[in-house]
Amino acid sequence: MAIVMLGIDLAKNVFALHGVNEAGRVEMKRPNVPRSKLVETVATLPVCTVAMEACSGAHHWAREFAKFGHTVKLMAPHFVTPFRMSGKYAKNDAADAAAICSAAQKADMRFVPAKSVDQQTRLMVHRARQGFVDTRTATLNRIRGLLSELGIVLPLKAACVRRLALQHLEDLPGWANTVIGDLLSEVHHLDERIAQYDRHIQHMARTDPTRQLMRLCGIGETTATAMIAMVGNAHEFTSGRQFAAWLGLVPRQYSSGGKTRLGRITKAGDAYLRTLLIQGARAVLEAAKKKTDSVSRWIKAVEERRGYWKAVVAMAAKNARKCWALMQKGEAFKLPA
Repeated sequence: MAIVMLGIDLAKNVFALHGVNEAGRVEMKRPNVPRSKLVETVATLPVCTVAMEACSGAHHWAREFAKFGHTVKLMAPHFVTPFRMSGKYAKNDAADAAAICSAAQKADMRFVPAKSVDQQTRLMVHRARQGFVDTRTATLNRIRGLLSELGIVLPLKAACVRRLALQHLEDLPGWANTVIGDLLSEVHHLDERIAQYDRHIQHMARTDPTRQLMRLCGIGETTATAMIAMVGNAHEFTSGRQFAAWLGLVPRQYSSGGKTRLGRITKAGDAYLRTLLIQGARAVLEAAKKKTDSVSRWIKAVEERRGYWKAVVAMAAKNARKCWALMQKGEAFKLPA
């Protein structure tokens, strides 16, 4: 019988393959396929379903295998873990490939859509920019920490750290002047880098799908471009609530015995995209104090009833649902009055 499901445990140099037929019997078990032979091995197989974990390089391999007519399915690694039979097999590449193959056959398994090259390159811009932002924050905190050793305590605000550290620079003793001066120069260099990547994002935001997302309150250039690069047209989600749940913006349930208990938000999915939505929601809530439209009235009522942060999360979830509807319907999507 021919192979109908092939599980591949991805790695840097050596890959493990596990293929089964329609009856579930193992037809292929190769734990040591070198990287140079992987494409050739998969190309020789009849058209089947290829399952992999959504990790580094998975989207590249998905595009390569799809060229041969295979159906490629990517899964989050934590969905595969329960299928690893720890009592029967040790933790190794062959056992991982078998677990991937078993998980992909589950009827209600949720899969990750394979990204195009354009989507991945756009995401690289966001990842690089966020890396520069994190490095700048770490450098500013390093300046605050070093100056506190000399009795100079600076506030948390980045602009204050820059200004006050520069004011104290000439009065610093010994090597402290050199160190703080170099760190301030590094912060200035990172500011220039971040501004450059902001211009890259502005250039990406000129495409039609991104401009449509920017019609929503709280969705700017950074959020819109990251949304398009991350989920594309969002056809993998059946509803706006499922999309919000994928982003981790819905409460976690602790329900039992017919009684519903809702806790904090799950914080599942991509943390970067969720952070952008939260930041946009905070801006909407701040601007709502001077507005009287329906969304502003709603968000102010939620804040009065449930508090600031729950109102922010509610606004972020609402924006996520609107983004899903807009990406699904395109020009047919009508904003509420």
